[in-house]
Amino acid sequence: MPSTPPPLLIGCGAGFSGDRWDAAVPVVRTLIARGGPAVLMFETLAERTLALAQLQRRQNPAAGFEPTLERFIRPVLADCVRHGIPIVGNFGAANPRGAAACLQALAAELGLGALRVGVVEGDDVLAQLSPDQLAQVRGPRTDAPVSANAYLGAQGIAACLRAGAQVVVTGRVADPALALGPLLAHFGWADDDWDRLAAGTIAGHLLECGAQVCGGYFADPGLKDVPDLAHVGFPVLEVRADGRFVVGKADATGGCVDERTVKEQLLYEIHDPAAYLTPDVVADLSEVTLQTLGPDRVQVSGVRGHARPDTLKTTACFEGGWLAEGEISYAGPNAVARARLAAQVVRSRLAEWAPGLQPVRCDLIGVASLFADDAGTWAAGQDGLEPVGRMQDVQDVRLRVAARASQRSEAEQLTREVLALYTCGPAGGGGVRSAITPRLASESWFVPRAWIKEHWSLL
Repeated sequence: MPSTPPPLLIGCGAGFSGDRWDAAVPVVRTLIARGGPAVLMFETLAERTLALAQLQRRQNPAAGFEPTLERFIRPVLADCVRHGIPIVGNFGAANPRGAAACLQALAAELGLGALRVGVVEGDDVLAQLSPDQLAQVRGPRTDAPVSANAYLGAQGIAACLRAGAQVVVTGRVADPALALGPLLAHFGWADDDWDRLAAGTIAGHLLECGAQVCGGYFADPGLKDVPDLAHVGFPVLEVRADGRFVVGKADATGGCVDERTVKEQLLYEIHDPAAYLTPDVVADLSEVTLQTLGPDRVQVSGVRGHARPDTLKTTACFEGGWLAEGEISYAGPNAVARARLAAQVVRSRLAEWAPGLQPVRCDLIGVASLFADDAGTWAAGQDGLEPVGRMQDVQDVRLRVAARASQRSEAEQLTREVLALYTCGPAGGGGVRSAITPRLASESWFVPRAWIKEHWSLL
């Protein structure tokens, strides 16, 4: 009778593209110190990040992967190679082969020789769908998409690891697949072992946001205190063959792992806890049980799974014109009223000179900027000028004006109007900054799984 494989340690070195470059170092030290089979994952790809990568690759065919890939990997690559710890990351973005070439160059520079780099491809929907298929799944837009990427599952990652890959690079995969792939390769779970697939998916979900399960994005002074948040640790999970797993964090780091942090991350971005749809399985969290095993150690069990969906979510990007932004600050007594008067001036001017920019969003940063108040009704008060509630007490406010434009000339009109507030607006404005950025709009499609041909290779 075959023996049960030992638990697999999975550490996370990044939860998004803007994460800390040094975060993976204590994670790798912890994996080495604990011994046994281990994997390091990096999650650096979001819808916005992938859209930016598509723009970069259009300008330079050699670009389009995570721009700071080398900064993430350089501190840990040698240790991972020497200790047999595979690295799995979606830092391929729009160009996984470009990321693989970057990794090979880094390995050569570090004297590690040629790497076995697995590359997972097939998420590019536009390269695979016929015009008739595209017409069936696309949304209401009639213009041609710039890109369309399906969320692939864990199978390609697992295949690369079984073939001996030291690093696996993907483009668009579901975030939890970065952990589920190594678990499939290590334990040999069947493709329809829904409960274990669901458990591995939830393990990946707890890992995918980096420090969040360890107290990052959790701390609230006096209510939810987190020790040494400046050095918050990143998670290390110990997953067993039956699907149970223990959530912990890197040794000698700040932060905390307890039932509260685990519960918050369990529910983070979950639309239905009883039916979390992923490419590999539909996970059910409704009967999950948490048990504290010790300091910074929480066991998760009771995850259930159901058959995977017949479709794959796909994010399609379209040319979105331009985003115009301008900011100016007002300080001292009556600062809010002056900032709101400046907003009224800019709105009025743009209505005359750039009507295509409507609606124009005006935010009073520090007073009213988080309420999706594009029309300005929340911040305007009863008569449009009188400060609301305690706004009159604020003496430091920054006005942000923004709008979408189909033409760059209209975008430039907005930034000019904000700049003109120096001499044509209310008293005391200063510190103008402006930017014009090309936009990609997006929408979600559901593409039949059978239409998508995922493939992998070792480079």
